[in-house]
Amino acid sequence: MFYEPRLGHGLPHDPFKAIVAPRPIGWISTVDTQGRANLAPYSFFNAVHSRPPMVMFTSETMKHSAANAIATGEFVFNLVPRALFDAMNVSSGAQPEGESEFAAAGLEEAPCRIVRAPRVAASPAALECKVVTSMQLQDVDGAALQGWIIIGQVVGVHINEAYLRDGRFDTLAAQPVARCGYRDYAAVTDLFEALRPTDGGAYAAGQPDR
Repeated sequence: MFYEPRLGHGLPHDPFKAIVAPRPIGWISTVDTQGRANLAPYSFFNAVHSRPPMVMFTSETMKHSAANAIATGEFVFNLVPRALFDAMNVSSGAQPEGESEFAAAGLEEAPCRIVRAPRVAASPAALECKVVTSMQLQDVDGAALQGWIIIGQVVGVHINEAYLRDGRFDTLAAQPVARCGYRDYAAVTDLFEALRPTDGGAYAAGQPDR
């Protein structure tokens, strides 16, 4: 099938988020201008640069996390392991302004080193970020949308050393949760390694020579 989104897809459910999947969950912690903590998951999240490291998240309305990040210039990404899925899901609820999702989800806060927002103490890894740019999205006709994109430069990295193996972060041990389409999620439970042609070595039928 083929469809133009502006004309509709004709399916019972929109397939867009199921096609662009899985997507890492950006579990974003912030504080407001009064210093009150907020925590919420975002499925439109990813890394966008490595030197220096940068990540982004998009809020499809001006929610607390986006408003706080723009107002304070800071946010924290907390990795969501499979073991914390239920807590992450609770934190997606609509809490009144000023009430902490940390408390609602039964999560312990841990202090950051550089930014003011707390991080999720039980998360295997967290990235302290300073906002480098934020903007309201527009469509191809230039009409303003309700979506806002926030890009942050990583200025501090926390890693639980239990997840370090031979100098590498053990993604498989953490089992990061990702968002798929509809109400579907995935967890990383299997990995495979492949070399690039530029890594050197002989290749046969697309398989690296080990």
